[in-house]
Amino acid sequence: VQLVESGGGLVQAGGSLRLSCAASGRAPSAYVMGWFRQAPGKEREFIAAISWGGRTFYRDSVTGRFTISRDNAKNTAYLQMNSLKSEDTAVYCCAAGRSLNGRAEQYHYWGQGTLVTVSS
Repeated sequence: VQLVESGGGLVQAGGSLRLSCAASGRAPSAYVMGWFRQAPGKEREFIAAISWGGRTFYRDSVTGRFTISRDNAKNTAYLQMNSLKSEDTAVYCCAAGRSLNGRAEQYHYWGQGTLVTVSS
């Protein structure tokens, strides 16, 4: 499975962005899709995940601000990010795995990432 993210960029604090993750390869819609981020000098952290059937799982700090979704017909997952804060600045990567959880080691395929910069 190959994953390609898009939609990152520069946004002011309080603004919104929608990230996309296009998947290709063997049966990509069968996988759980997750979003992770890594800020400069920090550990990679889980953001949200969504199953094939639409079950979701979020990191507490983004609940209510970020929404994960997917369109299985388009083999694409999305991350809608609202009320962005400067601390949301990071490289955001999507990943594909087999179980709905926040553990990076459970995801087998990764995209290259897209940079989100939130200016204060």
